[in-house]
Amino acid sequence: MHTELSVERAVDAARALLDEALRSGSRRMLGIAGAPGAGKSTLAARLAEQLGTQAVLVPMDGFHLADVALARLGRLARKGAPDTFDAGGYAALLQRLRTARPQDAPVWAPMFERELEQPLAGAIEVRAEVPLVITEGNYLLLEDGPFAQVRTMLDACWFVEVPEELRRERLIARHERFGKPPPAARDWALGPDEDNARLVAATRDRADVVVGVSSAR
Repeated sequence: MHTELSVERAVDAARALLDEALRSGSRRMLGIAGAPGAGKSTLAARLAEQLGTQAVLVPMDGFHLADVALARLGRLARKGAPDTFDAGGYAALLQRLRTARPQDAPVWAPMFERELEQPLAGAIEVRAEVPLVITEGNYLLLEDGPFAQVRTMLDACWFVEVPEELRRERLIARHERFGKPPPAARDWALGPDEDNARLVAATRDRADVVVGVSSAR
């Protein structure tokens, strides 16, 4: 059973989770899942901006395997599928962040650099005193395989959705913006991305909250 929220109410809900962390003295972990192009990165960034220094954003995309590894595995043409991520490494990082103590040294998390289309290690500093960690990605709610560990690390997990036509338009535009010719951008959005989107859509009912962001980008 999940609650449906607008973006504006989602900000309030994230602030309530932060307040809970501050009252308890224990860090809280918020996950934001959704299909490619749904707007989860935009929502997560907005929440982190609104909450300031009391929250930090650690995206799942930092755990993309590098292209050189995907080429060696024969999976470059399916980049973005669950097995093209270091899911175990991602779950291990979330566990480390969840159990951090105030006296611990900062943890350095990876990020995904879209202009390079490659992960970058040690790019995001997560200080131990930050009470709320926000993480976002496609596969936070998967029940099978190594991603199944992820949901157990989260105090709450939301699912972001938009009308499918808008989601696909966003994806095509994103691929063009980062260098794909229009035909290739469309083929990728309606091919590998669409396969991944169907897989993610099947996890919607596992979310605590569904956030509609039809007007967000």
